[in-house]
Amino acid sequence: MNDTPRNATVRSPANRLFHFVGTLAYLGYVPFASGTVSVALVGIPVYWVLVGFFEIGTPAFIVVTAALTAIAVWIAGRTDLFLGEKDSKKNVIDEIPGYWIALIGLPATWQIITAAFFLERAIDIAKVWPANWIERKLPGGWGVVFDDVVAGLYALAILHGAVRFLPGWFG
Repeated sequence: MNDTPRNATVRSPANRLFHFVGTLAYLGYVPFASGTVSVALVGIPVYWVLVGFFEIGTPAFIVVTAALTAIAVWIAGRTDLFLGEKDSKKNVIDEIPGYWIALIGLPATWQIITAAFFLERAIDIAKVWPANWIERKLPGGWGVVFDDVVAGLYALAILHGAVRFLPGWFG
């Protein structure tokens, strides 16, 4: 007879670390709009440090965003396993790459950063097709992250159009 709990592997120290990172230092446990709070408290400040302080250009930002997206797929899958839920509301690491995708190639003005925040969050929450399909059909971290990627791509397209046709609105 085995006395090891069924979820002992899931609750390992390594997976506790994945849980900590996947919930963005437990911001995922905020009782309301945890994804939105996570973007506001982590996504925007880290974006500003990368682009505003370190002044990385668009190619470097694309590489960083792609790397974060890949890492988020892995971490989100492990975090959902730890939590025992599919695309748990506590698992918020996926929100950051979605938001950052919405900012690729755009000027780093407060107007763009704010517009990207509200637009990407609204599209992500609405689960505009194919995001709803991706979330349901892709396994593990893939479904968790790539519905946010879709929201980021929609927001990116809208914002690029807005900057082109309404440049005075965006600083």
